[in-house]
Amino acid sequence: MPRSTLSVAIITLNEEANLARTLASVHFADEVVVVDSGSTDRTSEIAKSFGAKVFTEPWKGFAKQKNSAIEKCVGTWVLSLDADEELTVELQREIGQMLEADPQALPQIDGYRLRLRHVFLGRWMRHGGYYPDFKLRLFRRMTSSGAVCFTDRPVHESVQIAGGVETMKNDFLHHGYPDLNIYLEHMNRYSSLGGQMVAAKGKVSRSWVAFCWNVALVPILTFVWNFGFRLGFLDGREGLLLHLYHSAYISWKYAKAWQIGSHAGDT
Repeated sequence: MPRSTLSVAIITLNEEANLARTLASVHFADEVVVVDSGSTDRTSEIAKSFGAKVFTEPWKGFAKQKNSAIEKCVGTWVLSLDADEELTVELQREIGQMLEADPQALPQIDGYRLRLRHVFLGRWMRHGGYYPDFKLRLFRRMTSSGAVCFTDRPVHESVQIAGGVETMKNDFLHHGYPDLNIYLEHMNRYSSLGGQMVAAKGKVSRSWVAFCWNVALVPILTFVWNFGFRLGFLDGREGLLLHLYHSAYISWKYAKAWQIGSHAGDT
């Protein structure tokens, strides 16, 4: 039987510091599709140097941008990656073996969860609930229920698959936060998007009890649980900073939802 084909879908914006590492880790793919939203650095040039198909489109939100990249793929399987992610050699080999397998031997499998290894300030976060972080990123482009796509939500978009899903044994890496400035900028942006999602559900902490619970107590309890009970302290200073600032992100998210609700009440 012929080998199944693999397309890699990536969205980018000014990713010249990360993209070459990502593309080098998917050298075995049959095609790479990059949808760029107007980079002003060498992102497109780097992508083309690896033979990627590059498309430039206005930013439409995470889910819609990723779905646009998936729609341009032609492979049997699609691997959706962020530009700051990288496959380990072991995962490259495991995916390659799956592609080589008789397609008739896996008719019930429509997707695979991959084990994400977060690298924060250069250190692998092994504890505190950060590893393994399972992500459904490898899936058939077309299933019996139709084309696969990301759910349309402002942040933390995910793939929904009706068919069978299994988990691969090896890791891919997230190099998203090499320094604190980048991390804090991302958390500020994500907390704004998360606040919009929370507010849309009506969770705007109108009472003092709800406000104190969401903005103060939930972040504190989250820090105690992840850093203490889930052994986040074993990841050293980097672990302390990650869990401390992640708790701050939770507080920001609910505070911004409250602010949205307060403004809506004024209109």
